[in-house]
Amino acid sequence: MRTVHTLKELRAMLRSYRQQGKRIGLVPTMGNLHEGHISLVRKAREAADIVVTTIFVNPMQFGVTEDLDTYPRTLIEDQERLDAAGSTLVFAPSNEEIYPQGLARQTRVIVPEVSEGHCGASRPGHFEGVATVVTILFNMVQPDIAVFGEKDYQQLAVIRKLTRDLMIPVEVIGSPTIREDDGLAKSSRNGFLTEEERAIAPVIYRTLQKTAEQIRKGRNDFVALEQEANEALSEAGLRPDYFNIANGLTLKPARAEDAELTLLVAAFLGTTRLIDNLSVTR
Repeated sequence: MRTVHTLKELRAMLRSYRQQGKRIGLVPTMGNLHEGHISLVRKAREAADIVVTTIFVNPMQFGVTEDLDTYPRTLIEDQERLDAAGSTLVFAPSNEEIYPQGLARQTRVIVPEVSEGHCGASRPGHFEGVATVVTILFNMVQPDIAVFGEKDYQQLAVIRKLTRDLMIPVEVIGSPTIREDDGLAKSSRNGFLTEEERAIAPVIYRTLQKTAEQIRKGRNDFVALEQEANEALSEAGLRPDYFNIANGLTLKPARAEDAELTLLVAAFLGTTRLIDNLSVTR
């Protein structure tokens, strides 16, 4: 496995692989890798000959009060995990390599509708940052396929729409959420939890499961179900950001006639914001 830091190095290596007729896969990450990220690399290996994993903590998708400065940078450990997982190439660029003119002068990508609500409402500008950096990485790597985790469900929807709308020739593949034994979705931010908070965190997934079961039993009073879920989270010691029942495709508020639903949740434990989701077919 090789690690490169500049577009010039990246393009030189990828040119050689393309001349050999190799199919190229991309796994964008912000580093601090866990088993969820590694599962994306393994899935990319199934669909491509060459796997490029990017490690870039994207400043554009962090709000002014968020954890950009404290977000863990663990490049050496990440390289070891990626090598063992079968990643071919690591691209770890600097901010200047991605945004050579600086953030203030950077052209930005906005994905309407699907970026709205949920995390888009709670974190203004977040999905503009995600859409912009993913578009840049797509153009830098020019992969045949790209793999993203389903844990960030709204992010995946945003990336799928921008790929369709901008006619980018990349197949976007979603990979199922990887969970701890107690159901907590694996996340880089889990490392910020205290021992007491970590014991509370699985309530998020249990609340998703309970709500999904109520829907399968025929309940369609979605506003009431959302309120019940928020109350359950609060009683457990979390501070809910949102618990929304949405149309699984559009991510707009679910209607009684919708058959494919997605439950989306974000909640704080202390200062740590955790997200999760669960899809339901009625």
